[in-house]
Parts: sequence; structure tokens; C-alpha cells
Amino acid sequence: MKQRNCQLLIVGGGPGGYPAAIRAGQLGLDVVIVDKDGLGGTCLNRGCIPSKAIIHAASKFEDMGEHAGGDALGISLASAPTLDMGKLKGWKDGIVTKLTGGVAQLLKAAGAEHISGWAKFTGAKTCIVDLEDGSQIEINAENVVIATGSVEVELPFLPFGDTVIGSTQALDLTELPEKLVVVGAGYIGLELGIAMRKLGSKVTFIEAAPAILPIYDKEITRPITMWLKKHKVDVNLSCKAKGVVAEGSKTFLEYEDAKGAAQRIEADKILVAVGRKACLDGWGVETMGIELVDGRFIKVDDQCRTGMRGVWAIGDVIGEPLLAHKATAQGEMVAELVAGHRRVFDPVSIAAVCFTEPEIVGVGMTPDEAKAKGEDIITGKFPLAASGRYLSMEAGADGGFVRVTARESDHVILGIHAVGTHVSELSGEFALAIEMGARLEDIAGTIHVHPTLTEGFAESVLTALGHPIHISAPKK
Repeated sequence: MKQRNCQLLIVGGGPGGYPAAIRAGQLGLDVVIVDKDGLGGTCLNRGCIPSKAIIHAASKFEDMGEHAGGDALGISLASAPTLDMGKLKGWKDGIVTKLTGGVAQLLKAAGAEHISGWAKFTGAKTCIVDLEDGSQIEINAENVVIATGSVEVELPFLPFGDTVIGSTQALDLTELPEKLVVVGAGYIGLELGIAMRKLGSKVTFIEAAPAILPIYDKEITRPITMWLKKHKVDVNLSCKAKGVVAEGSKTFLEYEDAKGAAQRIEADKILVAVGRKACLDGWGVETMGIELVDGRFIKVDDQCRTGMRGVWAIGDVIGEPLLAHKATAQGEMVAELVAGHRRVFDPVSIAAVCFTEPEIVGVGMTPDEAKAKGEDIITGKFPLAASGRYLSMEAGADGGFVRVTARESDHVILGIHAVGTHVSELSGEFALAIEMGARLEDIAGTIHVHPTLTEGFAESVLTALGHPIHISAPKK
């Protein structure tokens, strides 16, 4: 068996692992990164990027359909667009291939060695990698970073197969399901379900919670609820999926409704999107002497250190929030710690985005959360229908807005939330404001470019201060 010794071994090539390897290489460390399922991890191969590609294509298809037989914006199409799911998948796969190839080049340029295979630990810092050619290599490392990510939660009574699918399979469909039932109305289920509705599927949601996107307040989710109703998407709340049954050529999802009565609904495909869990199986976590939290995630401190000296864990495998950008920040930090730098992972807040219709972005506390922590607050909300840029994008009727929450005594911003077309692009400014401890006056005193969506943030701040320009001042 081949032997390889290194200063740093990283297991997992996702948005936590590969940035850690690149940064470690930049710092002159001898680094090896092991990954079997494609550089870029779930985010690049089976999650963030391919899903956004599908969402973009779906929006474009829907938009073209609205011009067929009409003359909105003075643009008309002689016939409705047609959809080839196989070609859509091919286009999506091309984007993924290009980006994964780019990651490989970045690792090489940084001096990091990539080994394609499955790593299984036999001790805290020793693993055996099964290579693609059937051979093996033993790696002994001075330091180890676990970046194995997360996997879809599979319900025991709805196992994945031909009809019941997870998000990974949903992104590889070559035929559009005529009737799609989505179990779970969180961000994954809503993103994919809405995209499929735009492409032409009849979509129905079955959600166990009493609301969609339960991590957000109803004011934020109301525009999405409006879109679902407008597009005749049935959303069944407080309902529990029970199983699947086939009768002849038809398949039905059985569920319990809000009153406890047994119901069933026909489906060509059943998409189960009830969350994700840490990938802890099959790579020898039990041999490493590290502690788990409730058996679900790896326990770490504020430097992502586990209880085993020289072993770190980053990203989804350590728990919420399960966000690619969190993993990336942790990966870069750990590489610098291994190189002897002084770092700590202590963000004030991490922005999160839902690519629904319309989009949602949130960072920091909602008004209710701030009040629950004993804060006396002021808020400001600016409807994006009053934004010239928003109207010029045909986005004035979706109920979008920007809302800021600040402490009343010193005007420090505690939270920023927005819903509307393309508001995901505001996430960077929102996160920066929270991270820098900005006050309302800091944002009001920053000249925002006209015409852009960022003006909506400035206007929400002016509203909180009591003197907005482009809407009437709130009554005191």
C-alpha cells in the first residue's frame, strides 16, 4: 500500500474543504485534500449552483410564455416556448463541469494535492483512501480537517426510488413531471417546487409545520404565499406525510391533514425535501475519538477545533446554519490556524437567502426576535413598488420590501430582511452593515447609487428615522 505523509489532510472537497486547501497551499503547507463525489461538494454538484441554474431557466421559460400571444413591453412571440428537460439538464451539467474544473485548477495553482477517492479513518490522523483504480493509499497527517458536509434526510416511510426522489434526483430529471408533490415547504422544497411550477408542473406542497419557511415571519413570507396562490399551487399546512401507495399505473402520497383525517393525492413524482443531516457515515468518525452533539453533529469550539488535538471540523458537519458561505469562512480560518495565525470564528450574523419567487434575504434578528431578547426597537420598511429600478424590472406587483430593525436607544442595526425580485444581491451590504455594527445614520449617510435596488435599503433606514423621501413618513 502506498504511503503519504502531510502537514494537513482535508476530507471533503466542498465549499469548506477546497477553500481550506487553497488557503493552506497559499500559506506553504503540505496539504492533501481527499474527495470522491466531485470537487465543489453538494453545493456545486448537487445543490446551490445546479438548482439556481434550473431556477433561472424556469424563470426564463415562464417569462417567454407570458410574451406568447401578448405584447407586454412591446415584445411578443408568435408561439409559446417549448421545453426539453434533457437539454436543460445538459446545460446545467455544463455549468457544473466548468466550475468543478475551475476548482481543480485553483487547487493545483495553490500547490494542494487532490486525491480522488473515499477516505476511511483508522485513527484520529490516519486514513486509508480507496482510489478509483481499486488501489489504496494510507495517509498520515499532522492535522486533519473534516469537511464531509451533509446529506438529504430520507424518511423511512418514503424511501428514495423511482417515484420518490430527493433534491439531488430532482435536479437530474430529464422529463418534467405532470403532477409533482413536494413533502416539505422549507427553502429547498419551495425553491424546486416553484421552479417546476414555472416549467409547467402541477405542484402541491405537504408541510408538517403550520407555515411555509417557518424560520421567517409571516410578513416576509406573505409575497411568496401570494405567488403560490396566484399560480394555483396548493399548500397543505399542518399535514403529515404517511407513505406512498401504487394502484395500477397511478401513484399516491398518503398523508394526514390538519384535522387528523387520512388523505391521498396522486403524483408522478414525490419530492421529499425535509432537511439535511451531517454526513457521519462510512468514513470512520467512530475511530477518531471526537465528540458528537446529540449524535448528529461534530462538536467544535469557536476555532472549529474538536476535542482531539490537531483535528478540526467545518461546515455542515458541525451543524446549523447549513450554509456554503459559512463553511468557506471556516475553511479559510482553519487553514490559517494550522499555519500558526491567530483566528476565531465569531461572526455577528450570517446572511441567508431563499431563491424562491420572490427571493428572500435575511441577516440578524427579526423584530419579534429582537423583542424576545429584551430590546426596545424601531423598524423601517420600504415597499419596493416605490423603487424606480424595481418597477423598470416589472417587479412592482410582488409585494416586495426591505425592512430594517434597530435598537431604539443608539440606532445600532440588529437585523435586515428583504423580499422581492433579485434581493439576494443585497445580502452583501446587509451582512456588512450588521458585521460592522452600523447605525441607521451610517446607512443614511452613505450615498446609494440611483437607480439600483440598494436604494431600498437606504429608504428603509430613512423610514426608521422618520423622514423617508420616496414614501410618506410613518405616523408617530
